[in-house]
Amino acid sequence: MPAAKHIIERSDILPYDVYAKERKDRRAAITAVKKGRRVSVGPYATFYFENYETMFQQIHEMLYIEKGGEEQIADELAAYNPLIPKGDELVATLMFEIDDEVRRDKELRRLTGVEDHIYIDVGGLRVTAVPEGDIERTKADGKTSSVHFLHFPFKLQEVEKFRDPATQVLIAIAHPNYGHMALLSPETRAALSADFD
Repeated sequence: MPAAKHIIERSDILPYDVYAKERKDRRAAITAVKKGRRVSVGPYATFYFENYETMFQQIHEMLYIEKGGEEQIADELAAYNPLIPKGDELVATLMFEIDDEVRRDKELRRLTGVEDHIYIDVGGLRVTAVPEGDIERTKADGKTSSVHFLHFPFKLQEVEKFRDPATQVLIAIAHPNYGHMALLSPETRAALSADFD
């Protein structure tokens, strides 16, 4: 599937029985794709950078698991198409992965508004995350969600620097209660560079 595709159409959706036959192979293939698109930041946060392939797989998995048929397809397309990069951005699902329920509740209450403290540093140029506007991710009581959908809108100069192997690229969470950053590996940068096509 071409990286340059920015939207999944109804005509792209495989029939249920076709996907069921191919599911094992497709899941193995997407695992390899996702490996280079995953970045851990600090002890709990993981960014999963999305693209056409990851969202194509996600939609088909939802249709396979929920068995909603034709009526479900439009909802899945509406939910996941916004998470496909449009050529001038990176898009990530940020997950705070804490197995212990008590600890998870405590940590998420400490991370009020975390979605407003995330950026990618491209050789000193800051690309600030823009949260997906579908729903408010921090509740009135201050507890944030364990899942956030983020867009990183890039300018041309930032894209050029991102693609330059000599440029250091970091992803950071600068929340007062969670200050962590990670260097993007060459493998990850190569994978994500295709999202700018």
